[in-house]
Amino acid sequence: MKSKDVILFSTADWDTPYWTNKQHTAVHLAKMGYRVLYVETVGIRPPKLSSGRDMTRIFKRLWRSFRGPSKARENVWVLSPLTVPFFHGSAFISMLNTWLLKAFLNVSLLILRFNFPLIWTYHPYMLDAIKGIQYSKIAYHCVDDLSAIPGVDIESFRTSERKLLEAVDVVFTTSEKLTQHCKQYSHSVHFMPNVVDYEHFVNARDVQMLPEDIACIPSPRIGYVGVLSNFKVDFKLVYEVAGRRPDWHWVFIGEEREGQKDEMIQQLKALPNVHFLGRKSYEVLPKYMAGLDVATLPTLINDYTSSMFPMKLFEYLASGVRVVSTPLQLGGVEYLDVKVASDTDSFCTCLLQQIKKGKIGIQESRSQVGANTWKARIEKMMNLLSVNVGPMY
Repeated sequence: MKSKDVILFSTADWDTPYWTNKQHTAVHLAKMGYRVLYVETVGIRPPKLSSGRDMTRIFKRLWRSFRGPSKARENVWVLSPLTVPFFHGSAFISMLNTWLLKAFLNVSLLILRFNFPLIWTYHPYMLDAIKGIQYSKIAYHCVDDLSAIPGVDIESFRTSERKLLEAVDVVFTTSEKLTQHCKQYSHSVHFMPNVVDYEHFVNARDVQMLPEDIACIPSPRIGYVGVLSNFKVDFKLVYEVAGRRPDWHWVFIGEEREGQKDEMIQQLKALPNVHFLGRKSYEVLPKYMAGLDVATLPTLINDYTSSMFPMKLFEYLASGVRVVSTPLQLGGVEYLDVKVASDTDSFCTCLLQQIKKGKIGIQESRSQVGANTWKARIEKMMNLLSVNVGPMY
């Protein structure tokens, strides 16, 4: 009988405000009957002492690390391993962190009685820690170019990632650029773009009354949902479009990155047709999606975003909202009705076209989302790993 246990090494803490593919993968594996040990990030970049959020995370990790694996929901346990977050370039610190991760991991496996688990990882800093563990296979879910994140030791990451790629059984990638990169070192690479929790976001169609803070904003409403990061979002482009069409109202749902001071955001906040509503919980996002006339991906094109396939693309479409995007490399989904614009003039033109079309009908939405749901995607991944997937939920 094959094991139903999975160790998932994440690059995000379980309770991060914005759910990523890591939490979704854990939850949907759990729904399929697998027991998942979700190992929170070991720290891809060193924290900033000046960052209140970074320091808060360190103190939370210290407190949570000694409680062992904590049950987060049915079939999901969260482990917050204690590691030294500073001096990543030190050989001694690297050895100490590996020893700490290995110790926390082995104790957790004994407590939970995990047997012959599947290793599912989003980063390469776990290879030494799993030595001595009897596991079935290793899957690398490569969803971002982590070496392009500011503060990451590029050389160290690339060396570790190459070792991982040479050791894994299967690699899943979410962009064509990541696919070509991983194929240099692995012969089992499968391109699988990010997908959507369709059953959650389709609820946007049933919303009868919008939340008050978006209902009071005049239409047409043009939206963006996500972290307001100045190395991901082209705020200058938004500012120019908002200035060009003061009758269109922009709605930002999300928070600025900790420690970020972007003058363009301050300029946007001064415009009467730009509205910042702050972060909203995952549970209520469909209600806000229902209030948008068009959704956007005004993404800066750089080393990090060129390897990115935004999860929010299919979330927008499942909600029935048409999309305008800057020219991201969204390979394999050319059939989608997503307008692409590279400058202010073309962005305005595309927005006008999408506004005139109105919301996406339910049948068209289902057709565009297709098999790009977590349910279908996890089943396909597990089949590629030759793991017994069992009955679907």
